Order: sequence, then structure tokens, then C-alpha cells
Amino acid sequence: MENVSSILVKNGYVLTMNPQRQIIPDGAVYVEGSEIVDVGKTSDLQSHRAELVIDAGNMVVMPGLIDTHVHLAQALIRGCADDVSLVDWLKNYVWVLQGNFTHEDGRVSAELCMAEMIRTGTTSFIECMIHTRYGFDGIAKAVETAGMRGALSKIIMDSTGYADSADIMYPGMVEDAQACLDETETMYSRWHGKADGRIQVWYGLRSLGAVTPDLFKEVVHQVRAKGTHMTMHLGEVVDDVRYVRDNHDMNLSDFAESMGLLGSDMVFAHGIHFEEDELRKLAQSNSNIAHCPASNMKLASGFAKIPQMLEIGVPVSLGCDGGPSNNTYDMVREMRLAALIHKSYVSDPLVVTAEQTIEMATLGGAVAMGIADKVGSLEPGKLADIILIDLGGLSLTPASNPVSNLVYSGSGDAVDTVIVNGRLLMHEKQLLTLDEEQVKAKAITHATEIIDRSGVDISSKWPTS
Repeated sequence: MENVSSILVKNGYVLTMNPQRQIIPDGAVYVEGSEIVDVGKTSDLQSHRAELVIDAGNMVVMPGLIDTHVHLAQALIRGCADDVSLVDWLKNYVWVLQGNFTHEDGRVSAELCMAEMIRTGTTSFIECMIHTRYGFDGIAKAVETAGMRGALSKIIMDSTGYADSADIMYPGMVEDAQACLDETETMYSRWHGKADGRIQVWYGLRSLGAVTPDLFKEVVHQVRAKGTHMTMHLGEVVDDVRYVRDNHDMNLSDFAESMGLLGSDMVFAHGIHFEEDELRKLAQSNSNIAHCPASNMKLASGFAKIPQMLEIGVPVSLGCDGGPSNNTYDMVREMRLAALIHKSYVSDPLVVTAEQTIEMATLGGAVAMGIADKVGSLEPGKLADIILIDLGGLSLTPASNPVSNLVYSGSGDAVDTVIVNGRLLMHEKQLLTLDEEQVKAKAITHATEIIDRSGVDISSKWPTS
């Protein structure tokens, strides 16, 4: 079932996301091999003879969702550090747990994360920081098997601080700069462009305080020499602002520019604490912002200036972040939050519309990954990354305006079918490339072992007996 030569999806409500943002009620998409061949009315595409015909009646048919800030390793430590402040969250929970990972833990967590992403409609993602101890090869092999499209970023670091907090990193998370660069080089040679072009290898810079200026500049040189991309957390916490002010007498955007970090090959995660007068520099350089509303709210990091970014043309995409900070990898839920929180924060119900949110989750993600010429919309000649979302559930009925319903009423539970590169990864809610029960069983076992090894107490604040 998962590998068929041609697919006709018919009778659907097609959100093309083409330049005209055309919507086609009773629409169809015809796929041959890995590519979209035709998009139009069902009546006009009936002549196509497909190996598999999918009736998408009462379903939205749209481009796959793209998550531009993912921690694959954190799926296994979901719920480990709830209702604590950020530095405490990192220092005493997340880093300690992740600092006790084995390669097998890393692979199991990646499989759990991808199973959830596929089930909830995500077809592509940017993994922001793979530590050596997570096992890059195992993770890349898991991506190859799962069938997703992934940018895998190797951690780059040479210091042990976090913003203006010096030497706080857990020993198990510390890596040597040259070893980081060497491993990235090896993984790039081994995996970049592999799995039918679905895997990219990026540089994942640690946050301010963990990377020196010389290392920033070396990474920028290597990224541009290879023509690959890079990502880092920047402006997630106000401590970042203090760090660059106290150590470099600059604001965030000026510091990023001085290091050579600005450009379309950079994805800044969060970007909350850029001031309004800094945003134009992001827009002019086409530097991408991965907006993570759930994580930002849960950790009380603040509100990114998304309405202003969208207005002046900063490329914005969406990210779910990780298991301890979200705590799901459901991009449909993330769209809802992105559309809601800014209305309240700026007291304007007109900002960040449902349509803009879908753009961020599809085309915005494709731009961030550097593959907007290949995915992000349903157009002939583009790769067949397609999802079908069932509008038949109670929370989506009546579907008078499916676009609005999808953003304000939907969740990833409504996703019915997921196609990547013309290959079925899920059909009629059945995962086809991963064994869901086996993935869950392994995750439970490995999570228990990590908690035992780390000694971290993640029990409820209520008495348990």
C-alpha cells in the first residue's frame, strides 16, 4: 500500500497554497511517482488512471505541515519538567536527562517523535540540535525508514554557559568544538541529500554563552562553503539581550550581523526579544524566525512580535519545539495557538489570521528549509507532500469555512492520510512506515531507564502513594 506508482486524491476541499492561494472545492490532485502532475476539479482529472484512488470527500487536502523547530530527543522525556522556570528546567531536568542518553535512546526518541508528527500531519521538520550521544547515524536511518523529510542539525559548541549564566551546562551535554565540526563534516558527507533527497545535514549552533565568536564565524564559513543551512536559539530569553549588551555592546540583530549569521540560510528559533527596530534587518536579510507559541507560553519566555514581523516581511514559520516544552509535536494545535495569542497580546482581533497561520505552517516552513521550490504548495511539478484532514469530527462540524475550522477548531487527531514524496506514510489513520505499538513500547522502556540513570525526580507535586 505505501509504495504505489500513482495516486489520485479526489472530491476534496483542496488548499493549493499556490501564488493565488486558490481553493478548489470538489478538487483533486494527481500524483505520479514522487511528483504532483495535475491539480484541479475532480471532474477535470477523472481521466487519470491511478493505481490508488483516494476519496477525500469531506476532507481538506493540503500541503504537508512543516515544523521548523524540533528536538527529536525530547520526545522521550515528555512531561519531565513542567511548571518550572527556564534555567531550572534546563539545568536540573532537561540537560540531566539528555546527558544520560545512549545512541539507542536517541533513535527510539526520534521514532516516537516522527510517529507523532506523521500522525498529526507533519511531513517535514528541522531538528535543531543532535548531540553526539544521541547517535546521528541511527537518527538519520530512522528518518530514512519513516519516510519524512528532515533537516538534521549537529550541535556545535565550545563553551558551557547559557546566555549570561556561565558554566551551568550538565557535564554529559558538553562537547568539544573540533569534535563537533569533524562529526558534522562526516555526517554531511554521509547523509546530506540521501534518502531520495529527503535528508539535509545542517549546523545546529548552541545558544549564546555556549558558542564563542570565533566558532560562530567558522560555522558561517563552513555553511556557506557547503551551501547548507544553520539554526540556533536566539532571543528566546531576555538574558540573551543582556549577554550581547554586556559582552559586545550590541543588540541581538547587530550581534548576529557581526557574526555573519543573518541570511536565508539561518533559522532563528523563537526570536522573542528582538526589538521592533531590529526586525527590519531580519527582513532585509531574509533571516527566518521559527515561531514556537506553545513553548514560549509554557516557559513564560514572552511573546514574539509576529504581527510586526509579518507586516514588514520577516520570513516566519512554526515550530512545536520539544516534549518537555510543548508537550506535543502537533502542528495543527500550534497553528491555533499562533492565531490566538497575538490577538490577545496586542488587543487586536485582526492580527495573525487563519490564512496567515496556514501559510507559516506550509510555505513559511518550506522557505525556512530552503525547499520552497519543491514543497509547501500543491502545484504541478512540485514534490507530492500532501495531507488529508477529515472534517467529519464533532469539533469540525459544520465545516462552513474549512480554513477557519482547521485553525480554530482542529487538532492533529483529524489527520487521515499523509503522503511524502508520493509515498503513503499514513492512510486512513494507519501508520504504514512505523509500527506504532512497537514505537510506544520501546519509548516507555527507554524513558524509564533514562529517568533511573539520571536520578531526576519527575513525580507529581501532589503526594503519591
